[in-house]
Amino acid sequence: MFNLSGKVALVTGGTRGIGKGISKILSKNGAIVYFTGRTEVDFNGKVKLEGSLSSTETIIRNEGGICYAIKCDHENDTETKYVIDQIIQKHKKIDILVNNVWGGYEYFNDGTEFWNEKEFFTMPLSRFDKMFNSGVRAHYTTSLYTAKYVAEQNNGSIFNISFWAAQRNNMGVAYGMAKAATNKMTETMAYELEKYNISVLTIYPGLVRTESVLKSAEYFDLTNSESPEFIGCSIAALANDKNVLRKSGTIQIAAQVAIDYGFKDIDGKQPIPLTVDKA
Repeated sequence: MFNLSGKVALVTGGTRGIGKGISKILSKNGAIVYFTGRTEVDFNGKVKLEGSLSSTETIIRNEGGICYAIKCDHENDTETKYVIDQIIQKHKKIDILVNNVWGGYEYFNDGTEFWNEKEFFTMPLSRFDKMFNSGVRAHYTTSLYTAKYVAEQNNGSIFNISFWAAQRNNMGVAYGMAKAATNKMTETMAYELEKYNISVLTIYPGLVRTESVLKSAEYFDLTNSESPEFIGCSIAALANDKNVLRKSGTIQIAAQVAIDYGFKDIDGKQPIPLTVDKA
């Protein structure tokens, strides 16, 4: 669908969910994809769900893609830097960085489903720490270690996964803060990196049929949901756009990107773009 042949991509948090879908689509469109994660065996990580470094790597390679799985805890700066150094050592470049890793949902382990949450003062402080350390800070440090190489190339794209919670008040204090911080990071990075021909974009998915969502499907209306691969198609379309720098610093809604670039979800459906009041 899009020509990413010769491009080198890094997707953080690619063992399952949106990251897995993005990794699959980027490789399917010709990119050499590196993806990170912590889970080495399905159902054996901190979150007991399908998806792991080995199984995702096998799926992508069986589909004809070129990919490499690297175990990495993005709360550990040394491990994060090692991932970037390995890619640069082998390929001398990184064309596409997707900051997708997110540890904020590990609170499933404390027995509180997010649909049963109450006010912020009833929740453990660790909830906030996970969303910022495994989310915002992980995105920042990965970008920090990557950007100097991309600047030397004088070309590249950084994508930060965020959500409408940044603009709403009813999706949790910590969650809203984390997503708002991600959006501001995109804006300021875009400002500083424009002179290096590097585009920085925030991507908003809709309701995505991740393993977590499907496990709790009874609580969701999936009629306008999106596949994890759909988000990958949006990123592939933008990364393939020679004029994408004009959009740098902006929020791109995945479903609107699909309409703008003329593609549908992998099931043939055309998800309706959400708005802040409908998210």
